[in-house]
Amino acid sequence: MKYRKFRGKRLFNGRELFNNDHVLVMTEEGCVEGVVSLEDAGEGIEEVDGLITPGFINAHCHLELSHLKDVIPPHTGLIPFLLDVVGKRDFPMEIILDRIEKAEQEMYEEGIVAVGDIGNTDNTLATKKKSKIKWNNFVEVLSFSDELSETRLNQYRNVLQSFMDATADVETDHFKSALVPHAPYTISDRTFTEINRLTPGAIISMHNQEHPAEDELYRTGKGDYLSFLKLFGFDASPFPVTGKSALQSCLPHFTNGQRMLLVHNTFIPEEDIAFALEYGRTQLAGIHFCLCVNANRYIENRLPPITMLMNQGAHLVLGTDSYSSNWQLSIAAEIRVIRECFPEIPLSTVLQWATLNGAEALGRQDMLGSFEKGKHPGVVALDDQLNPRRLL
Repeated sequence: MKYRKFRGKRLFNGRELFNNDHVLVMTEEGCVEGVVSLEDAGEGIEEVDGLITPGFINAHCHLELSHLKDVIPPHTGLIPFLLDVVGKRDFPMEIILDRIEKAEQEMYEEGIVAVGDIGNTDNTLATKKKSKIKWNNFVEVLSFSDELSETRLNQYRNVLQSFMDATADVETDHFKSALVPHAPYTISDRTFTEINRLTPGAIISMHNQEHPAEDELYRTGKGDYLSFLKLFGFDASPFPVTGKSALQSCLPHFTNGQRMLLVHNTFIPEEDIAFALEYGRTQLAGIHFCLCVNANRYIENRLPPITMLMNQGAHLVLGTDSYSSNWQLSIAAEIRVIRECFPEIPLSTVLQWATLNGAEALGRQDMLGSFEKGKHPGVVALDDQLNPRRLL
């Protein structure tokens, strides 16, 4: 068997960061043989000018919104941003499909090997079927009222079926697909209950606490989200007033052994982190918190409470969000911003969020996320400015 051997300035194996005294040994087909010491590596070593890491996991993206690049201005705040997404996403289908293909290629070249991708349609299907990236297709449900729940669920189940039917045309594990809720401010109680029933053991993604009004909606039935809901014909909140935060009101709907991925968490308070961690430990298969720092800066010009999440032991992963809310679809760019804003966080920690943690959150740790024998995680080199180059 022929091997490729890579030696960089440093090597990150998914958990630990080594100096240049370790060599990564891969088969030509991209399977990890092992990480060995330099003296045991033998001949034929390829010297890499940079840090070698497993391929990146983009745990949260909206590939189908790629045509909105440069359409919505930055720093509008979340609610005007949401109104723009609803009002400006109608483009000719040929443009939508072309931008999807270009964005997928960009992510591949940036060293991304798997994506947790949100979609309300199957517009991305043709591109994903031929993609070298692995895809968790989160078919995102929006259903504001119990009365519309069945109709809306049937609509999104048809989208899900398109992805399920396509699994016969792709490699095993190329697709993992499930219905997921959009956010607490777009899902009725009955719809939450039905999604829970339909997703036993699934990986579930949900946008969480991107704006303080999300909690206000559940605590009082009031607040800034009423202007967003009015766009859909609601003069008052259709959701129950619980006196609790949105997260504490909605997370308990999930009781069916799911693994939960909470996305953004820009305004999550300390008590809700503790609540979610305890609920995930006792009631779910796991809970993960996805950081999309460039999207947070683009929309609200604010960062999530990363230090608070770390101090409570939260399992963190990274995402890019969409081209409606980011300048690029690059996990390396997310790493750079975190390193600039939080220089006290070790590089190895942030790299683990981008690799092994992300693979675990998407249920892909058996093949991706780390340089362990038998895995096919991809190989990426990062230069001194943390710019990526795909090696394998």
